[in-house]
Amino acid sequence: MDTFDIKDKELAEGGRRRIHWAEREMPVLRSIRERFAADRPLEGVHISACLHVTTETANLMKTLQAGGADVVLVASNPLSTQDDVAASLVVHNEIPVHAIKGEDRVTYYKHINAAIDHEPHITLDDGADLVSTLHKDRRELLPNVIGGMEETTTGVIRLRAMAEDGALEFPVMAVNDALTKHFFDNRYGTGQSTMDGIIRATNVLIAGKTFVIAGYGWCARGLALRARGMGADVIVTEVDPLKALEAVMDGFRVMPMMEAAPQGDIFCTLTGDINVIDQHHMEAMKDGAIIANSGHFNVEINIPALEEMAREKRRVRPMVEQYILEDERKLNLLAEGRLVNLAAAEGHPSSVMDMSFANQALCAEYMVEHAESLEARVYSVPEDIDEQIARLKLETMGVEIDELTEEQVEYLGSWQMGT
Repeated sequence: MDTFDIKDKELAEGGRRRIHWAEREMPVLRSIRERFAADRPLEGVHISACLHVTTETANLMKTLQAGGADVVLVASNPLSTQDDVAASLVVHNEIPVHAIKGEDRVTYYKHINAAIDHEPHITLDDGADLVSTLHKDRRELLPNVIGGMEETTTGVIRLRAMAEDGALEFPVMAVNDALTKHFFDNRYGTGQSTMDGIIRATNVLIAGKTFVIAGYGWCARGLALRARGMGADVIVTEVDPLKALEAVMDGFRVMPMMEAAPQGDIFCTLTGDINVIDQHHMEAMKDGAIIANSGHFNVEINIPALEEMAREKRRVRPMVEQYILEDERKLNLLAEGRLVNLAAAEGHPSSVMDMSFANQALCAEYMVEHAESLEARVYSVPEDIDEQIARLKLETMGVEIDELTEEQVEYLGSWQMGT
């Protein structure tokens, strides 16, 4: 096995137990693994994965390995690694992992370069740091890459920008945009895990609080639903008139962040953009306000401005930094402004990641089969893969659905049959 860099190999047994626990909730990925083990569609393919190192990711790595792939895994966020999982993958599965929870920026990029040193044929990314580093700093290895997959909204945005600039050198599947990913993972997974992270970090009661949610994409919709379900008064801030209108029609209050700032008890950003909560917003916030982020990068909250505003900073709980301002107001930042659902909790439930990672596995297989015909651009996940995963998920849930009759198929394909 190649070199690895993890916190402690002695954590491996606990990690293995948690990986097996997650596997019970991932029947679609399990069925794909069984087929991969028999067919070996990824035989000899080098896969470098830059993903959150969680129990669910471990089951994806085991599936790719069963398909014949030579896999290396690094973290896509400095705070999202579960060290016991990293240890188990190294010890029990002989998968090189370079990831330590709390790693600094230098170590983070050292690990990404370790993934690139693997000379990947396929990349798996969550946020596009692996792909962007490969394109900026390790261009000599680009001819080796046949394609990649991207797991998150932020990464897809970055990759589409690269494609528009003519900078993208190989095809990438936007796994994030698969219906079985963003309809379920983003809405149900992020909604639950973000609330879980906020509660674990703070232990505050959600009922009766004014909960301000920045954005109303799929992730924010899920969080808004759960915050309301737990008794919060939910305010949504948006820049997109269609999404803002949808939030209004869903029954939420919608207003600019500057208007929401003095009202909110808890704030959470889920936009993928920079300085969504800025200095002038924080200057208007009430004493004791809680600020969190569930977008991919820690840029959605202007943390440098918060540092300048504060006369003192102290850690009051393991994932809570309290900033004491000149006027004695206290603002509480969760998880250093990083992904609160992965830094302060465990990320998405296994059953929803089952579909997301099934997409990753099947798209890797598709990429190998169609490498010769794909161009250097961002592709949507093929519709038949999306439908296959949905059907498999329904089967594992014991749910049956109808099928179209021949008459119905004919009617839907005809323009001559009317009233």
